[in-house]
Amino acid sequence: MNTNRLSATMEKALSDQMNKEILASHVFLSYGIWADDKGYQGIANFLYRHAQEERNHSIKFMEYVLNRGGKPKVDAIPAPPADPESLSACFEGVFKHEVDNTTSIYRLVDLAMEEKDWATWNFMQWFVQEQIEEETLAQNLLDKLKIAGGDRATDESLFTLDKTLQEAPNDVPLAQEATGDNP
Repeated sequence: MNTNRLSATMEKALSDQMNKEILASHVFLSYGIWADDKGYQGIANFLYRHAQEERNHSIKFMEYVLNRGGKPKVDAIPAPPADPESLSACFEGVFKHEVDNTTSIYRLVDLAMEEKDWATWNFMQWFVQEQIEEETLAQNLLDKLKIAGGDRATDESLFTLDKTLQEAPNDVPLAQEATGDNP
């Protein structure tokens, strides 16, 4: 008996998103390594934690597909982009990545509506809310760097920014513990 409650199209789209989240994790890990190498341990730690959060998102997709009777497919993950040239480029890359991810999330919501797959539509609402938070966080990074002086920021202001991100709470939840109220 076939117990898969996802269309083949939806199963593939959810698997693709799972892989997109894994790529995001690799990108933020790569950016973190770059920041660490440049002496920005606070920014690196922030990016490492963000990389773990993206991995947790991929696990949420994996578990959902499995729970709906499907089988997610892990694809080869492309290499992350080249190291950023500056902190501005790094933070702009984070923002661009989040906006691209939001577009992908919205496509999944649209597909769920087209298919009248209300379980998946409901599942995706957590990610819609999460992307609002992720884009806001990325925009705040850009704003903080702009206030510090952007690419012409003084060492002192970059030190303060680095320290601020180092002290940001480390509260990335495990995917299996995340809920709409506690993402």
